[in-house]
Amino acid sequence: MEMEEQDGFEGEEEGNGGILGPCLTSYVDPGTSESHRYYLARRTVLEMLRDRGYVVPNSEVELSLQDFRDLHGQNPDLERLRISTTLRSDPLKRILVIFCGPSVVKVHVIRSIAYQIVNKDTLGGLILIVQNHITAQALKAVDLFPFKAEIFQITDMLINITKHVLKPKHRILTDREKQRLLEKYNIEEKQLPRMLRKDAIARYYGLEKGQVVKVSYGGENEITESHVTYRCVW
Repeated sequence: MEMEEQDGFEGEEEGNGGILGPCLTSYVDPGTSESHRYYLARRTVLEMLRDRGYVVPNSEVELSLQDFRDLHGQNPDLERLRISTTLRSDPLKRILVIFCGPSVVKVHVIRSIAYQIVNKDTLGGLILIVQNHITAQALKAVDLFPFKAEIFQITDMLINITKHVLKPKHRILTDREKQRLLEKYNIEEKQLPRMLRKDAIARYYGLEKGQVVKVSYGGENEITESHVTYRCVW
C-alpha cells in the first residue's frame, strides 16, 4: 500500500506509522555566527539611537538577517558596518558608531580612529562597539576626544534590554518636566532615588548626571502592581 502525500511535503515516518514534521536541520542557521552576531548588535545599536532621538530609517532597523548577509556577507567588513546619523531635533549634532575587531583595543587603535574621523568639529558623539577588553592607555586616549565617547561590549548589544517583558518602561523627563516634578513634591534633586550612570538603562539612553527618568511598573496582565517612580542619574 502506498503512503499518500501529506499536504505537499514529505516527512519521516514514525514507528507507529505517523508522519513527523520537517527535519530539525531545517531550523539550523546555515550562516556564520559572526554575521549573526554583527547583525544582532547593529540592530540593537540602531534601536538605541532611534530611542535617543536620532534619525534612523525603519528599513534599517527592520532589515532581516538574510538581507543583512546579502549586503555584508558571512564575514562583514567592519568599515561598512559604521553608522553615522544626526539628531532629529538638531541636524547639526552628529554621532558616529564604529565596530572594532576581535583583538584587544590598544592605544594605537584609538589613535587610528581619531585620525580617520573627518570633520571632528561637527561630531557630537562617538560609540565604540568592542569585542575584547580595552587597555588603560586606550581608555585615556578615548577621554581625550573633544566629544562624548561611549564604549559597549558587543555581547551587551546582542539583545535590546528595554524590550524584556519584565523590564519597566522608562521615559526621560525634559528639564521643564523635571522642574515641575521637584516643585510638585517640594523636594530637591538629591532626594530622588538614584540611578547610576553605569546602569544598563542609563547607558542605553546615554543619560547624564542630573537627568530624571520616569519608571512605570506593571499594568494590565503583568506580574507587578502598577506604580510609577522617578530616578535621578548620578
